[in-house]
Amino acid sequence: MSSKSLSPKPRSIVSKRTISIIASIYNEDLVNSLLNSTVDELRRIIPGININVYRVPGAFEIPVCAKKLIDYNDVDTLIALGVIIKGETAHAELVAQSVTQSLQEIATERKTPIIHEVLLTTNREQAVERCQGNKNRGIEAAKAAITMSELFSSLDAARNKNS
Repeated sequence: MSSKSLSPKPRSIVSKRTISIIASIYNEDLVNSLLNSTVDELRRIIPGININVYRVPGAFEIPVCAKKLIDYNDVDTLIALGVIIKGETAHAELVAQSVTQSLQEIATERKTPIIHEVLLTTNREQAVERCQGNKNRGIEAAKAAITMSELFSSLDAARNKNS
């Protein structure tokens, strides 16, 4: 499967895009780094983009907020941001699995792209690397969101043209 990368310069999308971000408060310093890099990258690629940010207590609350946002608001693409660090029990894995499954079900049921960057890491060092370091997932989330937003816009235009 071929991949088309985003151009590095600011782009203009025909219609106004709205990207909504749901970010957990738990592990706030890490999630804030993810959130800042996501917003910065979105604005770097599309300077006039409309970004709405919603904060929830933890990763487990992200799916229900996503469902409500998609059901009652104009959301082109949604980005889910959170950090779950494994502990001594299975709790982290259970939360991560539930969040992942729920977000996928919402995305397919509502036909709205959801970029999943609720990170499950083995330790804090891994989380720091993925939130603040060279493997920054916030930047990747922004690029994926724009790609999916543009793809769905094209698919909608093709459907409307053929209707």
